[in-house]
Amino acid sequence: MTKWKKFEEDFYVLVEAGYIAVNQGDEDSSLKLFRAAELLNPENSLSKVGFGYVHLHKLELKQACECFQQVLDKEPHNEMATAFLGLCMALSPNLTAKGETLLEKAAHSNDPLIKNLGSSALHFVEEYVKKAPTPMAAQEKTSSSKKPKHK
Repeated sequence: MTKWKKFEEDFYVLVEAGYIAVNQGDEDSSLKLFRAAELLNPENSLSKVGFGYVHLHKLELKQACECFQQVLDKEPHNEMATAFLGLCMALSPNLTAKGETLLEKAAHSNDPLIKNLGSSALHFVEEYVKKAPTPMAAQEKTSSSKKPKHK
């Protein structure tokens, strides 16, 4: 690994560039950047959180949950992974309550960014996820109202 030693200081640059690439919708570049960061520092969880972030942006919630859970298995107090896992679970129909619990934990963080993410996500869940009917529920309502009533 000595040949990678001179690039170790670039770890955070690669991770940050990976997150920027995700936000710009460039999945290919983000994955390459997170993989490069992981090669430089396999013990650091930021690249694993980055892979989960890619899945979250693609709404691949199950895969995102797996990535964030792997981080939390190693680092139970990782607030970023907790907040993202909470968001993924809150958007998953069978895990909403558990996700809200994690988001509430994030909303009480000392880190202002994590606190804001947790609060905003909780508000979103309350306003849109819990109140609004899902597309399937709306479709079922419409199809049941079209069925003829039997006497």
